[in-house]
Formats: sequence, structure tokens, C-alpha cells
Amino acid sequence: MSESTSRKQALLKRHRRNKRMSLLAGLLLLIGVGVLVAWWLPLVLAVVAWVAHEAWFADHLFYSPKDDYQYQFAADTEQPKVTLTNGRLVLDEALELVGDETLILALRLKSGVLGRFIDPFIGLPGADRQVFERGVNGLRYLNLTGQVQALLDGQLLLKARFCRVQGAPVLSVFRQADVRQQRVMVIAPHADDAELAAFGLYSQATQPWIVTLTAGEIEAEHYQQMGLGKPDAARLKGRLRAWDSIAVPRWAGVAQEQCVQLGYFCLQLAAMKAEPDRAVTSREAELSDIRVFRQFNPFPLPADADGQPTWNNLLADLRAVLLMARPEVVVLPHPVLDPHPDHICAQQAVLEALQGLEWQPTVLLGYANHLHDNDRWPMGDSGNGIALPPCFDSTYTLRPYCLPVSEERQCDKAMSLGMMHDLQPRMPFKRRVRRVIQRLLAGRAISPWGENEFFRKAIRRHELFWFIKHN
Repeated sequence: MSESTSRKQALLKRHRRNKRMSLLAGLLLLIGVGVLVAWWLPLVLAVVAWVAHEAWFADHLFYSPKDDYQYQFAADTEQPKVTLTNGRLVLDEALELVGDETLILALRLKSGVLGRFIDPFIGLPGADRQVFERGVNGLRYLNLTGQVQALLDGQLLLKARFCRVQGAPVLSVFRQADVRQQRVMVIAPHADDAELAAFGLYSQATQPWIVTLTAGEIEAEHYQQMGLGKPDAARLKGRLRAWDSIAVPRWAGVAQEQCVQLGYFCLQLAAMKAEPDRAVTSREAELSDIRVFRQFNPFPLPADADGQPTWNNLLADLRAVLLMARPEVVVLPHPVLDPHPDHICAQQAVLEALQGLEWQPTVLLGYANHLHDNDRWPMGDSGNGIALPPCFDSTYTLRPYCLPVSEERQCDKAMSLGMMHDLQPRMPFKRRVRRVIQRLLAGRAISPWGENEFFRKAIRRHELFWFIKHN
């Protein structure tokens, strides 16, 4: 177990222990109030306590807001001197910028009293708000990508709300080639991962490819409510998501001939990797043949011969697609930041398929659609920028690559997610009630683009990637 994982488990264990103790203490207090004051008062207090919990204490945050983020950038990272005076960030030395650089500002934030109940944020020009944890008290990383002109003009104002900035800021500049001008292949473990992480990138790429590894057929309760049995519901969901993986990229101009669905089964990639020759069947669809979900592919693939869901077949399919597309840039889940088991295996499969292959991409970009530590990241509302996610492993060197996303493209991205069947069902009633409470008491806005939480997380003015390999 890695240091970051064991640390998270320790924090989670402490969080659950403290929550149990708080519930027990609260129950005893309510009983005491009912005996000593009035029988009905505990009922009122219980409702008030539940509302307070939903408003301010329901976030899944498995670290302390007082912890410093521990990013390690490369030793040669460009860090020009800057000062922050009356909220204005000023360059203390001449700096040549062309406008497409990734700019990251490290600064210490300390939450105010209200910042324990309302999300603290830094306001930036262009109506951007980058939000941080309630009760924050530590080192954080603001994303200034897209603010180059304001910085050069000395007009970059940082407006802290419900928090204050402490100490001297540190600016890191990452100069980068425009990968949109190259052949780009996005690896999606499931239908919608490509859109969530990289719609802005692939919709502008010169020659984009989308390769989806699994049908995403499990957890099909929504279709069971239509009267289908569990296997039939899973098969229908898989067929629909297979269709989504081929059809939705057309909205962004990706040719159908450059969209591929490999059809392997959801949450089974790790079992396949453990025994590369063994066929691993679907958990819920009662299927052992992946060809059911490959019917929309524009060309045959090696595993079409037997339809077996094996790791070796997956590698053969990936090698065939890589040789056909010859991508210069491959975009795939990040091996450290994204903990979803299918995402980890998808990244491992691509790297294994590339070993010894006659074609090699020059750039590997990682993305994170899920996090170990914080279910709300990116924090804040739709349309905001994306501050760097929590990171507590200083032994791993990270290099961010950030792509601005225009308002028009954000709208198109939202529509692409709206077409995805997996994001269409209504959220559970309890979660909808929690959102209303948080909107009223904690000032959190509901995304105008859709009900699913991914509309809030993904429709942003930035898409954030990380270099895994670059020449």
C-alpha cells in the first residue's frame, strides 16, 4: 500500500470513528433534552442537526483541509519572481509569454470564519472563481492559465473571499507545444470518459481518435425499473453506451471511422490482467462474448475472431488501433491521480501494448476523472476554472498541461454529456434534497447544464492534463 493510500485510509478511519462518536454523543444529548425539557424538542433538534449535516458536513473529504498540497515540479521549472500587493499579482522581472502557457500559482490560504460554512474562493478576471475546501489552511495551487495578458499588463487581481492569502506566492510557468495540431488519440475506459476529460481537446484536434475499452454495462438499475431483468438491463445499458462511444464524438466532428468500441466488460479489466489468457465474463450481463458490444465499429479488430474477453485480446486490439491511427499524442488516465480500477488498468494496457510496437507516440497526457481524496474536485461551479487537485505524494514529479475551453465549446461539451445515456437518469432523492439544502445554506449553485454531478465537474473553462511522457 502506498504512503498516500495508507494516509487516506487512516484519515478515513478517523473520520468514521469521529462520526460515530459524534452521533452517539448527539443521541445522548437529545435523550437528555427530551427528559429534562420537553419530549418534542429532540425531534426538532434532530431535524436541525440533519439539515446542518447535509449543508456543511456531507462532503467526502478524506484529508484535513489544513494539510498542504505537496506538489513536486521538475527542478528546471521556470519560476519568475512575483509579488502580491493589495490583491494584484505583479511580475518582478521581464517575462516573454505568448499566451498558451500553463500558469500555476502556489499560495497559502487561510479560511475565515464564514469560510467554514461557505466555500472559500479566489476570484480572477473574467468572472472566474477557483474554489477550495471549507476550512482551508494550507498551501494550494491556483490555475492562472488564460490570464497571461492580465498578468503582463499588471491587471491580474486576486480577490479572496471567505479566506485570505498568506505569505509570498510562487508562480510556475510551463511552456508547451499545441497538441491540438497533432494526431490525438483519447483512451476512454468507459463511454463518457473521453468527453469528461478531453472534449475541448479532441474537438479541436487535427486528427482525433476515440478508443473506448469497456461497454460500461453494469449498475443498470435504471433499466431494471423499466421491467427488464438484471441481465437484460445490463445488456441494454452496454449496447446504449457502446452506441454513445461511437456516435457522440460525431457531435465534435470526429469521423465515425476514428471511433472504436472494444466492448470489454466493466470492472473486469483487473481480473483480465491478473490472468491474461483467461476469459473474464460480465458481472451482470451474463455474457462471455465481447462482440455484442462491437457491432458499431467501422472496421474489424483482432478479438473479433473469437470474442473472448481476455487481457491478451485487449492488447492485440490496442496494438492494431495504435498502428492504424499512429497517434502523436495519446491521452489516457493518469496512473497516480485517478484511482478507478478500470482507469488504472486502461493506462497499464496502453503502456503494455506500446512495448516494442513499431509506432510510438511522442506525448502521453494523463487525466483524472476520479480522485482518491476529494469527491467534489474540481470544486466550485460550472464555468469556473480548475485549480490543481489535492496531491500528497511529493516523490512524484508532475507537469501540468492546461487547455482553455471557450464558453461556446463548454456549451457543446455539456450537450455531448447530455447525449450520454449514463448521465441521463435522475439523481437519488436524498442527493437532490442535499443539493437544495446546500444551495440555500451553503451558497452552492446547481449546474444549469444537467442534474448529474459530472455536469458541474466537467463543464469548466479549463481542461487539465499531466504529462506522462513528452519529448
